[in-house]
Amino acid sequence: MSKVGINGFGRIGRLVLGRLLEVKSNIDVVAINDLTSP
Repeated sequence: MSKVGINGFGRIGRLVLGRLLEVKSNIDVVAINDLTSP
């Protein structure tokens, strides 16, 4: 199981997270870093 952190939650970060959640993979998203709060 690989652990991944996403640095930047703009358009590309959201697309990557969405794809990781759609596909059954052995990758865990453990952190998301962004400049502004949601």
